[in-house]
Amino acid sequence: MSENNSKRYAIIVAGGSGKRFGSEMPKQFLPLDGKPVLMRTIEKFDQAGATIVVVLPVEHQEMWMAMCKDDNFAVSHTIADGGKTRFESVKNGIAAIENLADGNLVAVHDGVRPLASVELINRCYDTAQETGSAIPVVNPSDSIRQVMDDGTSQQLLRSSLRAVQTPQTFKVELLRGAYDVEESPLFTDDASVVESAGHQVSLVEGEIANIKITTPIDMVIATELLKNGTAC
Repeated sequence: MSENNSKRYAIIVAGGSGKRFGSEMPKQFLPLDGKPVLMRTIEKFDQAGATIVVVLPVEHQEMWMAMCKDDNFAVSHTIADGGKTRFESVKNGIAAIENLADGNLVAVHDGVRPLASVELINRCYDTAQETGSAIPVVNPSDSIRQVMDDGTSQQLLRSSLRAVQTPQTFKVELLRGAYDVEESPLFTDDASVVESAGHQVSLVEGEIANIKITTPIDMVIATELLKNGTAC
């Protein structure tokens, strides 16, 4: 990070309950190759020079602090209260950052995407520095069909589609202004919130290894990616 770059912040949203994963332990706290998923995620943003806010449900915060103590996890981060929805959680994360100034950069990242490389994170910050936003995307590998209301379906042109990842990164004035609205069902991620405020978003190349851990199979894949050095 050069001296001319704006200050970097990261909001890491970690509100999963573990129900879809089939675990009593929230999946962000499960061990991934010997270390909790969320710790791996935080470390990547620390390596990228970001000031970190972790958004956690209130009922998970005591557990998290105990895990940090037990693991001697010393990476500095602020904890913000999770909301009822991801939108509320991100809004709380923004509010928890002190002294935010226009031109600063804020990356919003899923706590259960621990394999995003530092190179990807830097690419997102650098692009947002230039254009105001950076949304990492990858080409879908499967064919995609759209299902209509009447139950029929039609094929979509795969070459024109992209799968969206995080960290979604913005200049703070775009992100903060976009989130100063009532939540809408149309808000599926941060890019959709910013677009609804009238801003175009810039796409950057994502990473196939930057998977979101949602099911036990994802954990198996992530473990193998770490072991064989595909993700680091």
